[in-house]
Amino acid sequence: MKLIGLDPGLRLTGWGVIDVEGNRLRHVAHGVIKVAGERSLAERLSELFEGVAAIVAGHQPVEAAVEETFVNVNPGSTLKLGQARGVVMLAPAQAGLPVFEYAANLVKKSVTGAGHADKRQIAMMVGRLLPGVEATADAADALAVAICHAHHRATAKRVEAAL
Repeated sequence: MKLIGLDPGLRLTGWGVIDVEGNRLRHVAHGVIKVAGERSLAERLSELFEGVAAIVAGHQPVEAAVEETFVNVNPGSTLKLGQARGVVMLAPAQAGLPVFEYAANLVKKSVTGAGHADKRQIAMMVGRLLPGVEATADAADALAVAICHAHHRATAKRVEAAL
């Protein structure tokens, strides 16, 4: 079963697709959607939506997982990141995929064992869990979200069903 992990950002959105077979994880693809910063917010959100939608259409995962937004000191930045996150969640939802959300600390703990791991530690552990993969920053974070979902999906589905 293919899962996509998404690490939303207004300028850089990481994505990673893995295949899950029982307890075995296999890397399928990863990358970063880069959105031009000089365009209007609406244009950037549209470009972000189209980018995520194209990746979902191309790789055809069956479920999507998105990292939750953390609150910044700057409320304006938090609001813009929230809008980007909404668009990133909308693209797979429009394709009919169930979308699951995970707190950043849970993603980090699921992959590294520590809830406050830095990006370097996450990338290193993603490389160990998916041998041969050398993803950096946003793409590694997205693969970590996909790995977290692979580990927690049964619980997440029960929680979603109860709601």
